[in-house]
Amino acid sequence: MRITALNPPFLSQYSRGQRSPAVTRSGTLYFPIWLSYAVGALEQAGHTVQFLDSPAMDLEWKETENRIRDFAPELVVVETSTPSIISDVQTADLLTETGATVLIVGTHPSALPEETVLLGGKFQGAILGEYEKPLLAAASALEAGRPLEGIPGTAIRTESGTVVTPADGYLQNLDSLPFVSSVYATHLPVERYNNPNALHPQVMVIGGRGCPNQCSFCVFPQTLTGRHYRSRSVENVVAEMKWVQENMPEVQAIFFEDDTIAADMERLRQLSAEIVRAGVTISWTCNMRATADYETLRQCHAAGLRSVCVGFESGCNEILAAMRKGLKTDQMVEFMNSARKASVLVHGCFLFGIPGETRETARRTLDFALSLNPDTAQFYPLMVYPGTDAYTDVQKAGLLVTSSWRDWLKEDGTHACVVRTPDMTPDELVEFCNYARRKFYLRPGYIFKKAWHSLFDKGERHRTLLAFRTFRKYIFRRKK
Repeated sequence: MRITALNPPFLSQYSRGQRSPAVTRSGTLYFPIWLSYAVGALEQAGHTVQFLDSPAMDLEWKETENRIRDFAPELVVVETSTPSIISDVQTADLLTETGATVLIVGTHPSALPEETVLLGGKFQGAILGEYEKPLLAAASALEAGRPLEGIPGTAIRTESGTVVTPADGYLQNLDSLPFVSSVYATHLPVERYNNPNALHPQVMVIGGRGCPNQCSFCVFPQTLTGRHYRSRSVENVVAEMKWVQENMPEVQAIFFEDDTIAADMERLRQLSAEIVRAGVTISWTCNMRATADYETLRQCHAAGLRSVCVGFESGCNEILAAMRKGLKTDQMVEFMNSARKASVLVHGCFLFGIPGETRETARRTLDFALSLNPDTAQFYPLMVYPGTDAYTDVQKAGLLVTSSWRDWLKEDGTHACVVRTPDMTPDELVEFCNYARRKFYLRPGYIFKKAWHSLFDKGERHRTLLAFRTFRKYIFRRKK
């Protein structure tokens, strides 16, 4: 079967694949990672796939449509996100005019299947949760002339309404999937993608899906992958790292996009040992919970770990408890000390606006961020998405302030804020984040440290300058 997988046009440099989709201030552009894994699975099953990432390929609607019509697919799979969902379903409806069956995928339809299908009037339905199993089943059904209704993990439009069939579990054998890096190499402009926390160019891979932690705001475990950690074998992961090293020589780093690679600490140490044993030397970065001990971090660094992205989130234990983080600030301080001792760089993530947040707790979190002094940091207002506990929490508390899904973004595509606290408006939360960003990055000692590091490290210099090109217009912009 001929299948088109589409990350559709919306805004220039729109990073739809990340946890909080937006046009980012740091110039981040995520690979369409979930769609890429689905493409690999479809090709492995014998289907011929056209893969278009319109934001990364600078394709406007007309050029996107022309390419799809020229390819003449029988099935089109359209990636979606909450802020872009109105545009996405309009695109899906338009693509039915090609004669193809059109299905949408993503966190938004997974959380709100019937509502999302009803946003459009023509496309056939949605895939719910992880993409691979339902998409493979849908492709097989279409080839055999069978109806799509009743396939686990789907919401299908019918004359009598939307037929929602829950998924029948998660993919367990992750080693069975092709290397996603080979999909990138075949279909995508790898150099266009970037997460500034890793060296560039880079590829993003997933070594494990799901997360056992209960953070209220984290969207992937609550809508796509579940709260149980399933992992690839360390041999399979390292084999992909070696494949990248040997077949994509331009790539300088691998970014592990697991929600937290430290969900299984013993496996993480085994992974580090296998990387060394296999002679893999490429740099890597990962998302990590602030629970890893010094010895684990030391072994990871010896195996090429350069940096970690850590969700510290708040400097107040009462706010951490409110978001169900399952950590306290003293554990975070200990982690930061261990990472520094192990020579692992830390990108710290901090958010503001969890129910219970006040001006005082926000100031305490900023002070905490400055005291931790990670290599880099991001400061965001709470971003709540359908399907998450945080979305439900703010709805119940009357703190959700929005009339449209597009309100999740400003006009330029950067993050907006759709929540308030009892004493801070959405605009005030955004402005506090801007203030925190300036306070962190414009410290003379910090600027000197980064300049000195970049002077002697070519990779760090390229990474920093790439991010700064976009970031500078936000860091120096004052509220009008």
